[in-house]
Amino acid sequence: MKILIIEDEQFVAVSLAKIVRELEPSAELLGPLTSVAEAKDWLANNTPDLILSDIQLSDGISLDIFSESKALCPIIFTTAYNEYAIKAFKLNSIDYLLKPIDKSELSIALQKFHFLQSKFANEMYRTQLHELFSNFQQAKKYKDRFTIHIGQSVGLIPVEETVLFLKEEFIFLMKPDGLKYITDFRSLDEIEELINPKLFYRINRQHLVHLSFIESYRADDTGKLILKLRNLKTENLIVSKEKAGEFKKWFE
Repeated sequence: MKILIIEDEQFVAVSLAKIVRELEPSAELLGPLTSVAEAKDWLANNTPDLILSDIQLSDGISLDIFSESKALCPIIFTTAYNEYAIKAFKLNSIDYLLKPIDKSELSIALQKFHFLQSKFANEMYRTQLHELFSNFQQAKKYKDRFTIHIGQSVGLIPVEETVLFLKEEFIFLMKPDGLKYITDFRSLDEIEELINPKLFYRINRQHLVHLSFIESYRADDTGKLILKLRNLKTENLIVSKEKAGEFKKWFE
């Protein structure tokens, strides 16, 4: 059995692959593929038996892949946020797993795959599944404003005035004046699944930055990228060496 992993976070991909090897020692692991574009290209010429896919990738959501790919096969989705998980489940995927991935839950999902494997060989079912993905994509809308807390008051910030999201003890939103406001979000992963990936980029574990506020970037001696924002002085806006090439394509 060939299992393809689609995951843009290297640590998560390695951890997931380790668990899969323990549960399916005879399976051939492929990937990880780290972007929608890369997965589309790969699936244009290859068809695995099963896909383990994160929903939010660096250049979009993985549902974009499956709405266009002719190589449709069973999928187990992974996500950090329930909203997408529920929608993925309604698309007749094998299962969805919330991050961090639990070995026992993945084991149950793989058992379900083996039980339903013959169903996915049915051409009519595959066609219906493809239509479901396509219909979901047509209805996709991104969040255009965010709730913040100002003392005991609650306000709304439009996406156009959102410089970045910052993870400290809580998740903060920064406005163009440099002020930070606490949000109700639990993680940056949660935010990534609600926003347009063409506008925001997850440069590291702490920062999710809006394209319009990035003035420039430069590479340091290690290959990392250091970002400069328009009219703002910020520290630690660093893109890792592993993500540098991907960021440059997104930025351009």
